[in-house]
Amino acid sequence: MKSIRHKAFAATSAAALFAGMAVTAGFAAPAAAAGPDTTYLVLAPGNSTNQAAKRVAAANGTVVADYGQIGVLVVRSTNPSFSTQVKGGGVQSVASTEGLGAQLDEGETVEVDAAALAQAAGDPTAEPMYAQQWDMDQIDVPQAHQVTTGSANVVVGVLDSGISSSHPDLATQIDKSRSVSCLNGVRDTAEAAWNPTTSDHGTHVAGTIAAAINGVGVTGVAPGVKVAAVKVVDDEGMIYPEAAVCAFLWAAETGIQITNNSYYIDPWQFNCRNNPEQRAVWQAVQRAIRYSANGGVLHFASAGNSNVDLQHKNNDSDGEITNACLVLPAEAPGVVTVGATGPTRQKSYYSSYGQGVVEVTAPGGDTRFRTEGASSTSTDGILSTTFNTSTRTNGWGYKQGTSMSSPHAAGVAALALSAHPGLQPGALKSFMQRTAEPLACPAGVYNPVPLLSGYEANCYGGKVNGFYGHGEVNAYNAVK
Repeated sequence: MKSIRHKAFAATSAAALFAGMAVTAGFAAPAAAAGPDTTYLVLAPGNSTNQAAKRVAAANGTVVADYGQIGVLVVRSTNPSFSTQVKGGGVQSVASTEGLGAQLDEGETVEVDAAALAQAAGDPTAEPMYAQQWDMDQIDVPQAHQVTTGSANVVVGVLDSGISSSHPDLATQIDKSRSVSCLNGVRDTAEAAWNPTTSDHGTHVAGTIAAAINGVGVTGVAPGVKVAAVKVVDDEGMIYPEAAVCAFLWAAETGIQITNNSYYIDPWQFNCRNNPEQRAVWQAVQRAIRYSANGGVLHFASAGNSNVDLQHKNNDSDGEITNACLVLPAEAPGVVTVGATGPTRQKSYYSSYGQGVVEVTAPGGDTRFRTEGASSTSTDGILSTTFNTSTRTNGWGYKQGTSMSSPHAAGVAALALSAHPGLQPGALKSFMQRTAEPLACPAGVYNPVPLLSGYEANCYGGKVNGFYGHGEVNAYNAVK
């Protein structure tokens, strides 16, 4: 099992600042030497941010987004003592998000020659690249499409790096009225704002969910539904908590029923609620998730690609990580955590796992199992839509990761909601568990890539277990 020491990425090593001593209510903070322009999350004890906003102003801060629905303000300030001076009546906690951006686990994209694949498929009436989409057959997508390809009334929010609105497999699939950039915690609905800039990750995820059946490229799990681009990944490939808060609330307020979250929020992978420097972030994100769930949204999130036992985090951490430390948003209450399988339906070598944490699994690709880890076979990854950010051209290519498994599950949920309208988030989550195909734990220590070090894993449980949760999602079971 890979080490899960609580280390920051090199690009995000600055520590969060937590609220310090209070200042007297109504007392304006004295002018201070300007520091760097810093973003803060300021949490009020209830759903009103009025008093907190006054304290922000008094501490020389500027409110850039007021999410009074959940008692959270996104604030910018150059006052180096802001987190100390804002503390007091009306402010429950405050944290700088400087250094709390998490690097998107982008994964390598292996681009493909569309014309060559189309010729190899040999069926010009079908999606030209479908023969390479082993993942769709594995979860019975063709059988499900005989029942429904999904309803255009169902919208899946892709909380990610943006979606290429010019992609031929996605141009008709995007609900532009529900698409937005949430960078810096501020909403921007301009089309250019939610298109990709430096990453094709969101475009790949969107294709898995809803690539069109149009005689071009690939098909998605639910090509009849719509996707909304909700951009939370900035040009440096970072996801900050204020962007996630903005995105979860946007989903609830615009009628998005399902979201896919192929990322985590904390730069150290785990957000430790027993650490005061991270607690405010946990509280803000959890408030946003709870609000959106109450608004009819079910969230799917990837389990992670570190081969970590999320049930027993403290087994390999020298006490730095305990089970009070959670992957956000995957381990937040109300979120469906998704592990990854490869073409053999066994756990992908990289997929994190954990009994009581991973709820379902889905194809995410496993490009190393054929060679026991010696080399990679790209076609055992997931083929989907891509956007080359250097040439600014659309295409198709392979990626692997739990980032790819989560959108399969979100797509199946979209089919389920299309076939069974009216399912509320809790009922839809339960339905996904009941319709998954159970997969048994492998015997003994599991390691499909013995030529790579650090990928041993142990599976615990019976019909519901740590590798697969309730099982692999099944599109046909979800719609019949």
